[in-house]
Amino acid sequence: MGEHAEGRELVSATGRFGRAIDAPFRVETVPGHTGRSSATVSGRIESERGPLLDSRAVFAGKSGGVSWPVVELPAPEVPGPGECETFAVPKEFVPISTSTEIGPVGSARPCAGGAEAELVAWVRLTEDDLPPDALRFVFLVDALAPSCSAVLSTLAPVPTVEITVRPAAGLAAASSPWLLLRATTRQADPSGWSSEWVDTWGRDGTHLGSAQQLRVVRGG
Repeated sequence: MGEHAEGRELVSATGRFGRAIDAPFRVETVPGHTGRSSATVSGRIESERGPLLDSRAVFAGKSGGVSWPVVELPAPEVPGPGECETFAVPKEFVPISTSTEIGPVGSARPCAGGAEAELVAWVRLTEDDLPPDALRFVFLVDALAPSCSAVLSTLAPVPTVEITVRPAAGLAAASSPWLLLRATTRQADPSGWSSEWVDTWGRDGTHLGSAQQLRVVRGG
């Protein structure tokens, strides 16, 4: 989608999942409105089974030289990634986990029957030591297990139905491959639907962006 908005920075990307994505699939992107302040692009992933994902991205336009006040969420006080033990996610359950390193902060763990639906951890890609750009950020912001799993006592699939990722201005100046993620379930109902908010910071405490997820717990 970014190829249709060359020279513009990603402001927001939303994906709505219809089915699990498996190969082979094809990607189609269509430019939408393009104006001075923003540009929109739509995308779709399809396979022989039909539509798998619909998406929409918003890219920033030119600011016109105006500088507005910055509002940032302060980072929580936590130990650095070198002080946290590595948490190994079973690749049989989440195959893509082999591409990330996760260092949980605090005692909360997935499916540990905790009191709060929140997970905090440092994450990074294992394939290189580059700081996150927009594409790495979109990937890493979803690296943790669902935060609602922190209050579950048994392993259960909690797929994402919809996710919106919003990089912050501080992402452009990120210098470390490590991101601090704090994922919190803000609402969940008895049928298993939940709303999650994820905030991220760099090692220097700069807020790098956020994400919102709509999830649903699936029974066995």
